[in-house]
Amino acid sequence: MRVITSHINVSTKGNTDIIDITEKVQAALKKCGLKEGSALIFVPGSTGALTTIEYEPNLIKDTKDLFEKIAPSAAQYAHRFTWNDDNGHSHLRASILGPSLVVPFIDCTLVLGTWQQIVFADFDTTGRKRRLILQFTGT
Repeated sequence: MRVITSHINVSTKGNTDIIDITEKVQAALKKCGLKEGSALIFVPGSTGALTTIEYEPNLIKDTKDLFEKIAPSAAQYAHRFTWNDDNGHSHLRASILGPSLVVPFIDCTLVLGTWQQIVFADFDTTGRKRRLILQFTGT
């Protein structure tokens, strides 16, 4: 069993920017040389998250609308009293999805459903550059 750690960079617009990173993860997997195992994708930080969805415009809109209902951006959050930040909703949204995702791979190919893509969601209030950690474990 081998473990290979890599990373990918993602530039975001913030405000629930949802980005398909499937091809970047697959490209990094091809470079690592492992054939079978698991790919761990992790975002350092507390306002970004990872999941899988069908990456199409209307579902992206639905997802953004869902998070606006769950943790409205215009609501007042106690978090602002700690750091004078306006991103309490960003932290809550990210905590719902979580900072990591594990996807199996076989024959050096991610095992995903036909309409399933790996996405990174940046919930913070401004765009930024994110460095996502990839850790491939396998043979």
